[in-house]
Amino acid sequence: MSKQDKINNFDPNALGDANNNIYGLPFTTDEAEVVIIPVPWEVTVSYRSGAALGPQAIFDASYQVDLFDPKIADAWKIGIAMEPVSDDIASKNESLRRKSEAYLTLLEEGESTETNEKMNDILTLINAESVKLNNWVKTKSLTYLDKNKIVALLGGDHSTPLGLMQALAEKNESFAILQIDAHADLRDAFEGFDYSHASIMYNAIKIPQVSKLVQVGIRDYCEFEFDLIKNSNGRIVTFFDRDIKNKQYDGATWTSICNEIIAQLPKDIYLSFDIDGLDPKLCPNTGTPVAGGFEFEQVLILIEKIVDSGKRIIAFDINEVAPGGDEWDANVGARLLYRIANMVAKSNRKMPI
Repeated sequence: MSKQDKINNFDPNALGDANNNIYGLPFTTDEAEVVIIPVPWEVTVSYRSGAALGPQAIFDASYQVDLFDPKIADAWKIGIAMEPVSDDIASKNESLRRKSEAYLTLLEEGESTETNEKMNDILTLINAESVKLNNWVKTKSLTYLDKNKIVALLGGDHSTPLGLMQALAEKNESFAILQIDAHADLRDAFEGFDYSHASIMYNAIKIPQVSKLVQVGIRDYCEFEFDLIKNSNGRIVTFFDRDIKNKQYDGATWTSICNEIIAQLPKDIYLSFDIDGLDPKLCPNTGTPVAGGFEFEQVLILIEKIVDSGKRIIAFDINEVAPGGDEWDANVGARLLYRIANMVAKSNRKMPI
């Protein structure tokens, strides 16, 4: 059956069919315009775990999401499909996570890799395996980028999209990263891990094709990160949560603040979304929640305005969704993923047929 035949025979108002792909949509990764790569990895998380379960939890919760998008008529026809969660990556993550927990315990007790051979061995192993994961993500991403697909990565912790960023660097001469996050993620090899979730943007700005990093909602950062931002000569532009709130308290509209953010962005943008950029009431089980943050529609309005401005979101990720004891975080993540995927497709002129 062709994609058009599937569209003709699909009822978007019916209950989600669990025999189909994400959101109950009938499309394969070959037919979909937006392909989601799940990466169940959280080896270097420094506080609470659970993000590795996020991709499957979002997939499971997606069947409860209504497919009607008031901003894009028949958006579901664009086609979204998710690859199966890799058992190999999940198994590797589970094994390495146990080792990293032992390493972090020793680190908290004052031990160091210089004096503790076991710690040094664990750190060496995890750094090497993280390189392998980055290469896996890069290769997987290039497979779909070569087919002119929009690639979305669903983590896992925030270290996971580096391979996608590296793949995009081979396909684009220049692009900016728009980071929505509670944390700056600009630490150099946090806790010794070269590819820590807290180092993703430090590693990202090493990519020559990344012309600029625009951070929005940041409210947890160290002095090293603040100095890195301050001394970046404008390559890193940070809209701190405190400054955003102060402007709003003084009467600034969200539209005016969005316009300030958009003015800092070039034509092509990679969107990196850590779920803890939202108010913690929307993601209470995420690994490192921080008071403050955005409302759900607030960030979607920002993304809508970016797309309406004519800029192009070349790919995106959503990370750090940890399901916890219920489906709330996954429910929020699934709805966020659907709305963003539709808008990103629109920005690439991939509209319903």
